[in-house]
Formats: sequence, C-alpha cells, structure tokens
Amino acid sequence: MLIKTYGSAVYGVDAITITIEVNVGAGSKYYMVGLPDNAVKESLHRVESAIRIAGYHMPRQKILVNLAPADIRKEGSAYDLPIAVGILAASGQIDGEKLEKYVIMGELSLDGGLQSIKGALPIAIQARKEGFEGLILPRVNSREAAIVNDVAVYGMESLLDVIHFFTGKEQPEPVKIDTREEFYKQINSYEQDFSDVKGQENIKRALEIAAAGGHNVILIGPPGAGKTMLAKRLPTILPPLNLHEALESTKIYSVAGRLSASNALMTERPYRDPHHTISDVALVGGGVNPQPGEISLAHNGVLFLDELPEFKRTVLEVMRQPLEDRKVTISRARFSVEYPASFMLVASMNP
Repeated sequence: MLIKTYGSAVYGVDAITITIEVNVGAGSKYYMVGLPDNAVKESLHRVESAIRIAGYHMPRQKILVNLAPADIRKEGSAYDLPIAVGILAASGQIDGEKLEKYVIMGELSLDGGLQSIKGALPIAIQARKEGFEGLILPRVNSREAAIVNDVAVYGMESLLDVIHFFTGKEQPEPVKIDTREEFYKQINSYEQDFSDVKGQENIKRALEIAAAGGHNVILIGPPGAGKTMLAKRLPTILPPLNLHEALESTKIYSVAGRLSASNALMTERPYRDPHHTISDVALVGGGVNPQPGEISLAHNGVLFLDELPEFKRTVLEVMRQPLEDRKVTISRARFSVEYPASFMLVASMNP
C-alpha cells in the first residue's frame, strides 16, 4: 500500500516541501531513496524502536521510502516522524486519510519521544504558503512555529501522541501565540544598558552618531579602557527592531538551531563577538551542510571583532563583499544558498 506524508527541507533561510512516499508490499528488506544523508538512512533503527514501544509492529515486508524531489539532498534526523507515520499508515495500522493535510517533522528517540528540530519557523511559513491545514512537530519547537498565522501548529511529546491524533483518540488544541503581543511585551529587554556607562562622554557621543547612521566603528585604546564594555551596550541605543526585522532574525536563529524554547520571537538586536581564532567558514557561513555564519547571526544587529589585528587576514578579506552587499551567497556544485548579513561592524584594537 502506498502512502504519502509531507515534511520539509531547509535551504538558506527558506524551506522546500518534501513528499515522503512509503510503500509496503511483498518482499523483504528496507530501502530508502531520494538522496538521503547518513542521518536520514539511520532513521530505520530509531523508527523501528519507537514503533515497537508505542505498541505497534514494524512490518516484516519490503518497505520502500522515497523522499521527493529526489535531486535535493535530504539532511538531518527530522524525517524520522513522517517516515514512522508513513510506515504505520502504509501497513494499515493507522488511517492515512488526514495525512495529506499536515506537514510532519520531528526526530524520534528510541523510546518514541520527540526531539527538537532546526528551522521550525521557515517550515511553518512554507506550510502556510502551500495551503496545508496544520503542522505537527515536537512541543519544544511549537511556540516558534506558532508565530505564523493561518496554520494550526500542534506540539507533540511522542510518536504515540501523533498516532492518537491521526486515529482520533485525542484532539489536542493547536498552540496559539499573539505575535504582536509577544513582540511588544519583550521588546528591548536588554540585560545591560548604554545608560550604565559613567563618564566617557567623547566615545559615547561618537557611538551615538554611529548608531544613528548605522556606521561601522573602530575603537583604539589601551586594555581596560572600556572598549568591549561600550560595544556590548551599543545595541541598546540602536532603534528597536520592527516586526519584519524580528521575524528575519528569528528565521536565521531558527535555521541555526540557536533559538531558545521560551523565546518564540527575537525582540532584541543581536550582538555577536566571535573569538579571533574563528575560521572563514564559521564567520561567513557554509560547510558541508551550509549553515549561517556569525555575520548572518549578527543580521540587524552588531558584529564585534575584539583585537582586530589578531584575526587571520583571510577571515577579514571574506567580509569585504558581505559588508557591501548586505548578504552572503554560498555556492555549491548542485545549489547555492543566500543568507542576509546586514550588520553594524564594531572593531577594537590596542594602540
């Protein structure tokens, strides 16, 4: 029996809907096709253990799983849940009628519990764009995804909760968040403030002018003069984030997996201060599975480079274009991804 479930893959700060086709038929063995990486291939063992602990059985027939479109590389363990639900529906253990209405994502533990995923916000935005009725994902990611209106977000604790949802045994309430209320409640709630600084009138005046015009700054002074202390407080005198900027920054942190479960929306301007031993890739983004770098995590905020002369020449050179274009493009043989990188650069050095 052939069943289709729907998941999502994150590229850059956007998501692409993935169709997970599961066919259970005559034969033996388990096959997975559609350009999965090792983490996706290993899902078989997690899925089998989770299905057994939930009180269902793994079919002892030929199981074929296809992740379409087949020319896009699928990465990570977030496909565990849609694969498990697809296997249960294809083997006739649960009803598969409602599956086409939902995007399902989540990593399974061996006991059937759901672990957090990356990129819940862009996944929810794409699900709404494509007209899905709802989104099923781990509870820890539910607040982050619920920022998106007009799509029902269900936060689940385990595979058994998801099975009960599709069999009609339980009908949990979707997670609801008033985006504007969440935004205005926490806006500008910084731990430290520019008003804490006593004296230093000249440098305070210079930083106020830089903040007003969005200019880059270099601070030169002996150790202990207060360069780092002032740079840390600079975001507190920048204009408050508007809702569009807050959503942009939240998307980047969501994709990087750096958003805390308690914060559904970023309400403070980011402040990043990478160590001078940082590599080119960590600063601008990239890697085998491209991830946003420090300059993208500082988007709409401040990037502070302490001890500027200590940074490698190549690291400083790769920042030239992002500083001009306010974005960074990472190209690979099969695809290219683009991350926003509009930040205020503050550097410090000793005389």
